[in-house]
Amino acid sequence: MHVLLLKEGRALTTVHAKGRTPVVIPKSPERGADAAARALHAVLASLEDSKAENIVTINIAGKSALGDYMVVVSGRSNRHVLAIADHLITDLKDEGLGSARVEGLEGGDWVLIDTGDIIIHVFRPEIREFYNIEKMWAAPDLDEGTLH
Repeated sequence: MHVLLLKEGRALTTVHAKGRTPVVIPKSPERGADAAARALHAVLASLEDSKAENIVTINIAGKSALGDYMVVVSGRSNRHVLAIADHLITDLKDEGLGSARVEGLEGGDWVLIDTGDIIIHVFRPEIREFYNIEKMWAAPDLDEGTLH
């Protein structure tokens, strides 16, 4: 339960529904291209250190409100995928980049890490090939009037 104070000094009480409530991760407090570039540098350094394979960085600024960059990498096995993700999460916290939203740690086939500015996908090679996220995001922008 949260209590908000109104201008008149009266308290307004709000109650949140039980269960899992979606959380929107705000972009980094520094905001702007400099913050995203600094975060990207930290992410790439961590991935290199973890021996992640086939690292691809996609600039999605202006294409999506999801963030500024998407990074797609592969791990050799489920264990390697989980180790890469765990190392990256620790490094992000150590760099002061906040706590990222993480999905997929229970399986190790595909782990998604969302920092707000950067979305990182860590795949096993077979899963990465199946979903082919790079191809989807590398598609050219469709201008109005190009479809007939």
